[in-house]
Parts: sequence; structure tokens; C-alpha cells
Amino acid sequence: MAFYSSAAAGTWLKRTLAAMAAIAVVLLQTPLALADGINADVKRYLTPDGPAEVKLDAQGNSARYSGEALTRGRDLFMENCAYCHANGLTLPLPPISLTLADLAGATPPRDNINGFVTYLREPMTYDGSEPSDWCRQVPESWLARPELEELAAFTLSAAEKVPGWGSVPSNR
Repeated sequence: MAFYSSAAAGTWLKRTLAAMAAIAVVLLQTPLALADGINADVKRYLTPDGPAEVKLDAQGNSARYSGEALTRGRDLFMENCAYCHANGLTLPLPPISLTLADLAGATPPRDNINGFVTYLREPMTYDGSEPSDWCRQVPESWLARPELEELAAFTLSAAEKVPGWGSVPSNR
């Protein structure tokens, strides 16, 4: 004696297969997005035409960063910075964000790789007058210089190219 009809079994099978397909898409999405070692958002916004050119120092020199390097920088940002700097905002100190204008307005400027890394090694207040308690110091034992450069390159590239980076969305 059957507890359900063959039509019900067919419906159950279709729903089960559809659910399994949906789960497979979700599970496979991340590896596919990183199949070439580049995060999908990094590829879309930061490196759609190849490596990103990022300001290296106050003299205007620049360095090129691949999608892979910016993906590593993004991962470091997400692991270490996003809690206080979601989408380029500065949650503990909202008037100062991670926009290029705000980074350039700091003393010394943080709108370049060297200035940004220097700040992370020894955080100072926005006007540069004293050590800052708002951002934690990142010693070499925690992140090596190349890692900090990739984190800085991601942040500066996002500030330049990601729509809405460092700004609060309006309700309009």
C-alpha cells in the first residue's frame, strides 16, 4: 500500500533536484569566482581592463597591482579592517572615511601606498599630532610589508573605483 501517489513522488523528486541544483550553484559560485585567483568584485570594479595603477608615494610614482594581488588585499581588508571600515566608512569616527579625499587630507597624506602603510605601522590622529587609539598598530610580525601594500592597494583602488565607497547611502 503506497502512502503517496506517483504524481506526488514526481513533484517531490523535482523539488529535491531543484533544491540540490540551487545548493550546488551556491557552493560552486565561490570557486568559480576565484577560478583564476581573482575575486569577482575585484575583477568587475578594480581590474576590468587589467592590473590597477595605484599611487605609490607623495611624489606621484605609481605601482601596478594584479587582480590576484588586489584579491589578497581584499581578503586582508575583510579579515582585519571591515569591522570598523565597512564599505570604506569609518564607523568609530564617521566624519573621516576611506575616500581618496579624506585619505589625502590627513597629515601626512594616506592616499598612497607608502603613506597608508606608514599609518598602519604607526597610527596617528588625522592631523598627525599624536598617536591614534582608533586604529590598531600593525607590526611586521602580524603582516609583512608586501601584505600591507596589497591591503593598501585594494583600499586605495576601491576608494577610486567602487561606486559609493566611503559614503553613506541616502534614503532618497
